[in-house]
This record gives sequence, structure tokens and C-alpha cells, in this order.
Amino acid sequence: MFIGRERELASLDRLYTSGKFEFAVIYGRRRVGKTALISQFIKNKKAIYFMGVESNAKQNLENFSKNIMEFGTGIQSETAFASFQAALEYVFKLSEKERLILAIDEYPYVARSSKSLASTLQLLIDQYKDSSKLMLILCGSSMSYMEDHVLAYKAPLYGRRTAQMKILPFDFADVCRYFKNFSAEDKALVYGMAGGTPQYLLQMNDELSIEDNIKNTFLNPTSSLFEEPENLLKQEVREPALYNAIITAVATGASRMTEIAAKVGENTSVCSTYLKNLMALGLIQKETPYGEKESRKSIYAIGDNMFRFWYRFVPENHSIIGLGAADLAYKRIEPHLSDYMGKVFEEICKQYLWRLLLSGKSPVEFRELGRWWGTDPSTHSQTEIDIIGEQDKHTALFSECKWTNEKVDAGVLETLVRRSRLFHYSEIHLYLFAKRGFTEGCVEAAGKMGNVMLISYNDLLEKIHER
Repeated sequence: MFIGRERELASLDRLYTSGKFEFAVIYGRRRVGKTALISQFIKNKKAIYFMGVESNAKQNLENFSKNIMEFGTGIQSETAFASFQAALEYVFKLSEKERLILAIDEYPYVARSSKSLASTLQLLIDQYKDSSKLMLILCGSSMSYMEDHVLAYKAPLYGRRTAQMKILPFDFADVCRYFKNFSAEDKALVYGMAGGTPQYLLQMNDELSIEDNIKNTFLNPTSSLFEEPENLLKQEVREPALYNAIITAVATGASRMTEIAAKVGENTSVCSTYLKNLMALGLIQKETPYGEKESRKSIYAIGDNMFRFWYRFVPENHSIIGLGAADLAYKRIEPHLSDYMGKVFEEICKQYLWRLLLSGKSPVEFRELGRWWGTDPSTHSQTEIDIIGEQDKHTALFSECKWTNEKVDAGVLETLVRRSRLFHYSEIHLYLFAKRGFTEGCVEAAGKMGNVMLISYNDLLEKIHER
């Protein structure tokens, strides 16, 4: 079942219907659904699809030739073109007569094995772009390669593309569309465990409980998710051991650069380089208090939910999982799930606020949303605000998100009001999000204030399903 990616498909369709030469670059992390997107797009269209393999130029050229010949004749042929230039020129000439799509998936594998491929493509694009009806798609999972050798200013193909798409994991709304049988709460939990990466979501079964899903995937040594983080690092980086140590340090509470360096046993300059690479892969994110520029307050967090869940719970239970004691491992994990979900719920609430803005229903037209932490001058203690969004110097929204089994009371609202006064906006809108809803006292207080929105998790889900 194919879900989501409506915007990406619409963009590709616009390129396709132009009737002229188009060149789209599609890139994104492994498992994020790039190949599925291309397959959905080329369905029922005249297209040559070729996936590069991590081999030599001869093997890739033979495979490419077979795909071209199969398209032209409908039968497999062992005949190979003499060169990539000859093969590509044949495709460009085919496309002079009719609309044709050429999709080269895992382009970095092909380009690394044939160093002149990018220059050859540049030459042929310049030669045929005015007469060709070809829609060329280059797709790759190596983010650094695609950015440095395809999209960058110094790359041979720079200036030739007509579109580029960085494919990101699904948001919470798309995850909800995929799982029809999970309860409302379980949808949030599965998003917290698997994130929005399609390949990870496919490992989840909405006919089973969350407990059984955790046992079958994260606590099962034979499942693909059990070794996924380490396998992905091996594919993406040269020194997976150090990257693994850095992610583990972040997952176990080290959030500042000095703390991470101390836990890993490397100096901060080394850790800084590795953290930048992990951020480029979308596995680590850097946070600075909202409204502040680069500062010593900056912290690092795991940016992918599946990685965050895995590093939070699997390594510390690795030995008993290896012994097949999934029940015991789950007993150790279960008491911490609600606390773990706090950050996930914040992200879900942020996505809700963005949807509100994009649908024209937000009272605050913010440009970005973020978290703030710092010192409360009245108490000289550290405090934080889950979500802030500023429209201008006068107007902003503040939000608190509570993933607890108790109803949120008026005290939480009072705290949010007090914290919002640390800033000097004349117009303030407050949002309280709660897993279980609100006490009568909180509802009454919010009603008197008039600038407060109380949104239960069920209300949030209903709004998402209205899309």
C-alpha cells in the first residue's frame, strides 16, 4: 500500500506534463521511500528504471544496457552498449520522438564506478536539452555524495537540474493513515518507536499490541530492526564504532559538546566533525534556545525516533535480549515508555501547530517553532518552555505538552503563563496539549483568560484526520 508523498508526486507530475527536457534530483536517507516514490510515479508511464549496484563500471553498464534493451524490445538481451555515453545517447535520441522517463536509482554507486559519468551526462544534456522530451531522474541515498557531486556549485551537473527533492520521513499524520487498527494512543507510541521511515513502519503490525511489536522487533535478535542502527552506520560512515559511541553518549544523557566528548573519550574538535556528519544524515539534531543564535547553551539530541528508541532501550538490555528473554527486557522498558514519549509528543504537537498555520487557522503567523530553556530571573532556577513561535516583536505563542495519564490541572496553565512573561510580547496565545485532557479547574481558568487553547490528544487526532 502506497501512502503519502502527495506533494512530491504532484511536483514530479508537473515536470512530466511540461513535455520538455526535465532533470530532477531525488535524495534522502536510506529506507525513507525514494524507490517507492519513483516506482509509484513511473507506473503506467513509458520509463526506463535502472538501479546502480556497488560494483564496477562494467557490471553497471551491462545492467543499464539490459534495462534499455528490455524497454525498447520487451525482451531481455545480453547485448551491452560500448560505453555509458553510447547508452545514454541512445536514450536521449529515443526521447526526441516521445515523452520518456529515465530513472537512475542509487546514482552514487554508478558514478563512483565510472568517474566520467557526470561529465558525460553534462555533455549530453547540453547537446540534447532543446530537442529532447526526456525526463531524467537521478536518485541517491548517499546524502553527502548527492549534495557534493550533483547539487553543489562545483559539480559538473550544477545548473542542469530543473528540480530537486530531499525526501524526508513521514510526519505523524501520515503514520496514522498507514495504521488503521492501532488505538489512538498506540499510534503515538508506534511513531515514537519507528518514526516516519517507511521501511521501519513496515516492520510494525497493527493487528498486534505495542508490547508484542516491541518484542518482535527491538527485542528479537533475528529481526531486521535489531541490528538496523549499526548496519546503517556501517553503510554510511567509515568509522562506525566512534559514531556509535557518540550516538550512545547522546542517548544516555550527554547533550552538550563537552559532555559528549568526555563520555566518548575524544576531544571536542573530533566530536564536532562527527556530529556534523550525523546531523547531515538526520540522525542527530542540534538545538539552541528559541530566539538565540549559536551559543554555549546549544545541545544535541537524537533526531530519528527509531534510533532514539533503539539507543535508549536496546544496548542496556543487549545481553538478556541475546538470551531470548524478551519478556524480561520488556518489563524493564515498559515503566520508562511514558517518560520517553514526552519528547515524541512535543514533536507531534509541533506538527499540529504547523498544520494549523498552513490551513490559515493559527492566531499567530509564526516563522518557526522551537524550544526554549534558560534561567528564570525571579527564582534564579533553570526553566524551559516546550514550544515557542513568534510572529513579530509583539505577538507569540507558547505551549506546554503533557504526555501523562493524569488530567492537566490549572497549575500547569499558571506555570505556562508565568514562563511566558519572561518574554515581553504584548499579545500572547497559549496552547496546552494533554494526553488525557484537562481538569474542570483548568478548563474554567482557560475560559476566563480567553487566550488559551486546550487540546487533548484525541482532539489533535481528530483534526489530523480532517485533512
